[in-house]
Amino acid sequence: MSLKPSTWFRKIGDTPIIPLSFKIMSAFVVLILISTFATNYLNLVLNQREIVKKTNELLVKELKDIYSFASNQFEILQFSGDRAGAIDSITTNAARDIKSAHGTAFGLSADGSFVFIASGGESFKTFPDAKALDDLNSARLAGDAEGSFRFNGPGGEYFAVYKYLDKWGCFVVRAELFKEMLASTNAIFRSITIIILVLVVFFLVVGVVCINHILRFLKHFADSMLAMQEGQRLDLIDLKGAPNDDVAYLGASFNALSATINNLLLIFRKFVTQDVVERAYQEHNIRLEGRQMELAILFSDIRGFTYMTETLGNDIIDLLNVHYDRAIKCVHDESGIVGSIIGDAVLAVYGTLRGTKNKAINALVSAYEIQEVTASLRSQMKLRRSEIEKTRPLTESEERVFKAVLIDVGVGIDGGKVFYGNIGSVDRMTNTVIGDNVNSSSRLEGLTRIYSVPIIVSEYIKNEVMRDTDRYIFAEIDMVQVKGKTEGKRIYYPLDTKTVDPGLIEKFRVFGLGLEQYYAGDWDAARGHFQACGLEFCSVFFDRIGTTKTAPEGWRGIWTMTSK
Repeated sequence: MSLKPSTWFRKIGDTPIIPLSFKIMSAFVVLILISTFATNYLNLVLNQREIVKKTNELLVKELKDIYSFASNQFEILQFSGDRAGAIDSITTNAARDIKSAHGTAFGLSADGSFVFIASGGESFKTFPDAKALDDLNSARLAGDAEGSFRFNGPGGEYFAVYKYLDKWGCFVVRAELFKEMLASTNAIFRSITIIILVLVVFFLVVGVVCINHILRFLKHFADSMLAMQEGQRLDLIDLKGAPNDDVAYLGASFNALSATINNLLLIFRKFVTQDVVERAYQEHNIRLEGRQMELAILFSDIRGFTYMTETLGNDIIDLLNVHYDRAIKCVHDESGIVGSIIGDAVLAVYGTLRGTKNKAINALVSAYEIQEVTASLRSQMKLRRSEIEKTRPLTESEERVFKAVLIDVGVGIDGGKVFYGNIGSVDRMTNTVIGDNVNSSSRLEGLTRIYSVPIIVSEYIKNEVMRDTDRYIFAEIDMVQVKGKTEGKRIYYPLDTKTVDPGLIEKFRVFGLGLEQYYAGDWDAARGHFQACGLEFCSVFFDRIGTTKTAPEGWRGIWTMTSK
């Protein structure tokens, strides 16, 4: 059995956790010790009283013998006149019955002097207790010539019996030292105490082993709950091998409750963002509150959604669920949260979760992954079409359906300071993100349709990404003033150097030369580079500049958008 403190005594915060088995055994041991020692002490007191009583009877008997012998010696003294010889005889006779080291017998005069004294060891020079002598004299004057009393001597307190002998004019006393009278019972008590302590320690160890075995599942139960608390999760407790007792029933009840709560949490997680779930778990409350944060915002929208809805009808829901199941996973895999799903659009936020290193990189990786899973879904649809066409051509309605399920999405990403938090009322609230950069990400997504690129990001995202990685090349596309804004904004198409065709990088390099001339107002030179690069979206610039060689007066290089 291990009694290591690290496994027996743990802490939750600053609060020590004491094992239940230890509490039970401690209470049991304390009660047993109190009961045992109280019983033995009571037995000791009763035995000592009995010993005092028996000793008193024995001393009285011996006192009578000494008293009778001293009376006889006084008679002999009347004839012999040998006082010293008579006293020696009395002393010798009295010493014969004294067995203990501090036992004594003596004749005590009223003034405290000894007529005779016999002892098992050292004898008194003078009577040591004046108060006791005064009590004896007072008792004799009151007519009480015999009895028992106590007096203090060099070795401690003495118990004595006495009888006044008129012939010798003294108190004949037989006394024994108290601690010698009770020495045997005290020794027995000490021996019993040692035996009790040894037995208690032995049975304590045995009891701990038995209690731990009986409550073994309770420890497993406590360890499992502590692990859940530290991991901030709810799991089912393994009931394999659990005894059929109340503790096992408690574990089964906890598992039932845990399953219910986990189910509610699962539903809760599906309707609220992950950071709100974590805060609710830690603080056990959700408040109407918000704060300004610097976040990255991703906005993804399905192109041609109106056509898809008209063609697929109610089946559009199934198609959206297939798409969102993959797209949302791309967001969550990069520490993003889905702020809202509005029909065919997804708004995702990056930077709210703990441990996020670079929110802009996370958002950009998600954007590429969304494009990849969407392309994969289109490939599956095309493969399905080719399988059907091996047996028969598609009907007109099937052609429409096929065109409708070829999901294509645009992604816009912007970032900066926004308001993030919970709004609403105490009865109904929602988590939201508010700010110009949120609207801007939606506008950037709209521009992907105009420029025919899958992803467009702001200069803020470009700078954030390039700060920590050189994996992406940001090709500047244009400087636009979106509807509702008064200033122009540079927009970029991010190229992943790990997957992009080097030829496309060269095309964007040539396009960049033309873009510089376009900003400078030399539209004729810009037109030549736009034609040379061969990029599809250059048609946007051709429509703007037409055949004009130079920009109009007041040109700032900013194109004002007239629609969202």
